[in-house]
Amino acid sequence: MDDDVRYRLLKLVEERPELTQREAAERLGMSLGKVNYCFRALMAKGWVKARNFRNAERKGAYVYLLTPKGIEEKLRVTARFLDRKLREYEALVDELHTLTSEVNEHRKANGQPEVVFEAARSRTNGGGE
Repeated sequence: MDDDVRYRLLKLVEERPELTQREAAERLGMSLGKVNYCFRALMAKGWVKARNFRNAERKGAYVYLLTPKGIEEKLRVTARFLDRKLREYEALVDELHTLTSEVNEHRKANGQPEVVFEAARSRTNGGGE
């Protein structure tokens, strides 16, 4: 299971422990079989545990809970997810600056006002603006 799926599933378990696997599959846009496989993998790693509970609506339903190891893994995968998204954002900002410059060269040559593009730069321990 890749980091993105692991992140999304651990986040969902944390936010909605009572969610059924079918509901999780719908929310994540995945097949029920894949979600079942992922839940089993998370439980095998000791990151998620399933507990039976009974209620009037769903007899014999499960509640999925993050274990302490699961919380640690969620933090690790969240940090990797954030790092990847920040790199994607920075690359997109660079591309938008390049495209804006290209458009403005054309607009300037045709006597049109320039397009202004401003984006916030992320600030990380590794640098930034």
